[in-house]
Amino acid sequence: MTIKSDEEIFRMREAGLVLWEAHQKAKELIKEGITTYEIDNAVEKYILSHGAVPLFKGVPGKIPYPAATCISINEEVVHGIPSNRKLVAGDIVSIDIGVKLKGWCSDAATTLPVGNISDEKRRLLTETENALRFAIKQLSVKTHWSLIVKEMQRRIESKGFSIVEDLVGHGIGRELWEHPQIPNYFSSNNEDFRTRPGTTLAIEPMVNLGSKEVRLKNDHWTIVTEDGKPSAHFEHTVAISRSGPVVLTCGPNGEGWAM
Repeated sequence: MTIKSDEEIFRMREAGLVLWEAHQKAKELIKEGITTYEIDNAVEKYILSHGAVPLFKGVPGKIPYPAATCISINEEVVHGIPSNRKLVAGDIVSIDIGVKLKGWCSDAATTLPVGNISDEKRRLLTETENALRFAIKQLSVKTHWSLIVKEMQRRIESKGFSIVEDLVGHGIGRELWEHPQIPNYFSSNNEDFRTRPGTTLAIEPMVNLGSKEVRLKNDHWTIVTEDGKPSAHFEHTVAISRSGPVVLTCGPNGEGWAM
């Protein structure tokens, strides 16, 4: 785990502000009839126009990831590839964006409704975002991630939802994926880590309406729920300071974070 200086965390915050604005651009475009490709194209143009680089494009895999964003609809958990698919009323759409600015990375995701959505989808979005907020706030009082994630998982499961176990959060800094891995579920077999000042983390619970099982689609990237039920995904990049957690991917005045 690489401990960051105050100056390095400030640089990550600069990247986080560009990322927040990119998410606002995507949010403005979410409406019935727009394609996910159109959203991705607008976000990529915004990122590049601000001197940053979209981190996901070209990520190695069986095929290199072809887009600047991951846009996942309904039962798609993460890594949905933007396409000519049009959004329809009642969809929920997860948008995951990563940027690098002046050598420093930020990563954040949110799940948004398209028009009116069902009560169960609305509750899924609310409880997933609440889980992320809970975990971040606990960084100021808990000394180990295992203590936080155990309670986060309990809260989600008490609402009748399930936590995806096959995908994790991660450390972040100069690189998009740094040590440690950050599981969203508790197991005595998981590697634990101390939550100490200078740590920078991308925390990202993925929560399913149905079972926790997921599978990979034939496009080699998109991960979907095995039972076809909806999934939600919320993520922030967070630094731990001496006075507690600092969200690096919220707005300039705390938008997207302040309760």
